[in-house]
This record gives sequence, structure tokens and C-alpha cells, in this order.
Amino acid sequence: MGIKAITAGAAVAHAARLARVAVVPGFPITPQTLIVEQIAEFISDGEMDAEFITAESEHSVMSIAIGASAGGVRTFTATSSQGLAFMYEMLFAAAPNRLPIVMANANRSVGAAAGIWTEHNDSLPVREAGWLQVHVEDNQEALDMTLQAFRIAEDRKVMLPIMVCLDGFILTHTVEGVDIPEQAMVDRFLPRFTPFNSLEPSDPRMASPIVPPDYAMEMRYQQDRAVYTSRSVIQAADDEFYDIFGRRYGGLFDTYRMEDANFAMIGLGTWVSVAREVVDELRAQGLKAGLIKLRFVRPFPGEELRLATGGLNALGVFDRSAAFNGLGPVFTEMRNALYGSGLSMTNHIAGIGGRDITVEIVREMYELVEQRSRGEKTRECTWHGLRGEQR
Repeated sequence: MGIKAITAGAAVAHAARLARVAVVPGFPITPQTLIVEQIAEFISDGEMDAEFITAESEHSVMSIAIGASAGGVRTFTATSSQGLAFMYEMLFAAAPNRLPIVMANANRSVGAAAGIWTEHNDSLPVREAGWLQVHVEDNQEALDMTLQAFRIAEDRKVMLPIMVCLDGFILTHTVEGVDIPEQAMVDRFLPRFTPFNSLEPSDPRMASPIVPPDYAMEMRYQQDRAVYTSRSVIQAADDEFYDIFGRRYGGLFDTYRMEDANFAMIGLGTWVSVAREVVDELRAQGLKAGLIKLRFVRPFPGEELRLATGGLNALGVFDRSAAFNGLGPVFTEMRNALYGSGLSMTNHIAGIGGRDITVEIVREMYELVEQRSRGEKTRECTWHGLRGEQR
């Protein structure tokens, strides 16, 4: 189809169409609604051969997705914020049953002090549900990563659901030029779905039973190993995507000007676009700044990040979410991954409730990390753009 000016919501819907998804359960919630509305329009116009099922809640959405995937068809859905929280119980049913559901999550704040603007405190708290979880930076990556998600999830070495997270409103409602590939190219990359161990009326079996202690631990271990094994599948999918479409994203994470960097920052989502500008500014001033664009939270690429950060004097970790333990969840993951490395690390929280993250704010983050790289003492966790005094 070529390049079209569309939102990331529309881009994800195009990806679902191109992936030849067969079942799409949906329920509206801002800012995700545009995704399922666009899919419903594709189906109504005859551009997409799929069953769109309107559910009465997000809990039912995931229940339907589980049933459809267990029945042996390619399944997609989308949600956001409170919707993701409402389907929480069923997230834990999809993963242990090894169902390769793909779900887009338009990141948005949850609960009291909630808004309809982006924040990562909806997706990050469910990173222990057994789903793979990837965050994207822009509208093109939203389309491309949705296609890659099916390829990764359906790999026989993985067979796990995957959540594609995109910053609400910043991406879902912002128009960019997106290259929408031809169906034939997508078919080369993503063959038609071949079900594995699906439910068949002619061969009755029980799915998702209560599992006694004799077997439960082995099930969890196999699931854990599948998440770990997905590392190589993710990289292979990105490499093959590049061979066919000419675009690549680095697999588990991407790096920018890290070759000789002595201080750097790492973070998720649209923040990365602003951080690149700041890195270029600092490089022009002779400072060896770098950037790591973290893409996958599950699997968390701890081993790979230890190698990528080996030459640094200091690392700053950006969080668009608070874990309410004095630090952010991405920082906690990074500290665990780099335990014993001796690398000086600081946490930088911003953009909560959808507050703008400006060049000035990111520059402030890098200034603190650069001070750490020179051995100066700074606050371990700083909230940026906060009105009032930090204690």
C-alpha cells in the first residue's frame, strides 16, 4: 500500500489485517478504542476476513481470546489501563496454556489520580503474568512489531502470548508517515497460522485444569524456559524482518552512540526519541553520552545489557511509572540485572500522568548521570518536572 499518514492505532489495526487474524474480541477504552474500531471497519468493508466479537468487558475479551486461540486460530485483541487490569485474572490463564495471543496495550494511567494519558503503570505491573512484553517508540514500529509479535509468539520454541505496548495518545492519536507493506511481503514473513495442540471436538481433552503439586512446578519451569528461549527467537525475527522489509529494531534492545560512551541512559517508549536529540547535543559538546532503547521487558535482557553497559562509568534509568518503593520498576529490573557489576546507577522518573517530557527535562537527566560518571554524588532517584520540592 505504500506510505500513509496514520496513527499508531490505525497502524496496529493494519498489522492485524495483514497478519490474517481470524478472531478479534474487543471492548472500547480510551485511548485503545481506535484500534478495534479500525479493525471493525476493515471487516465491515470486506478488507479483512475475521470474526469481530463485541464483549461485555475486558475480562470477557481475554476469555474469548483464550478460547479462540485454544481452538486453533490466530487471535488478536487490544486494551488499555483499567481494561488491562480488569482482564488480569485471565492473563494468567493465557500464558500457562501456551496460547500465542497478540494484544496491543495503549499505555495509560490506572486507578485514582487516573487520566487518559500515557503512563507505564498499567503494563509493567503485569510483567510477571508470563506474557512477553515489548514497548515501541513510533507508529512504524507499532505496525512492524505487531507483525513480529505473531512470528515470535507462534514459534514452537515459545508458544506464549505477547503484549505490544504503545504510549497512549502520543502514538495512538498522533499521525505519522507509516509504510504499510504489501500482503505478499507479509505472507513471506508470517505464514498462515498452523495450530499446535489445539482443542478438537473429535478428540476431547481438558484444558487449564487444577494441577496438583506433582506437575505444577514443572509447568512453571517449562514456561520460564520458554520466556528465556524467546531471546533468540526475537533476534531471529528481527533479522528476517530486515531481510524482507529493510527495517530492523535491534531485537531485545537497540543502542545509539554507545560505541565509546562513558555515560548513558536506558528507557522505554517514546521518551527515546527525545533522548536521541539530547545525546546528539552532548556529543556536539564533546561529552561521550549514549542511549539504550529498551524494547523488551519480558524477556528482560539482563545478560545482554551487562555486556552493552560494560564500558560505562554511569547509567541512568528512565521510568514512566512508579513502583512506590522509592524507585521505578525498570530501575529495579536493571539493578537486578547488573548486580555485582559495580556500575553507578541512578533512577529518573518523569512523564507521570502524561506530563510532557521535554528536551530540557531529558537534558537534566543526562546532566545528573554525567555528574555520576565523574564520581560526584547525586540523588539515587530523581523525579523530573515535578512541581514542589523533593524530599
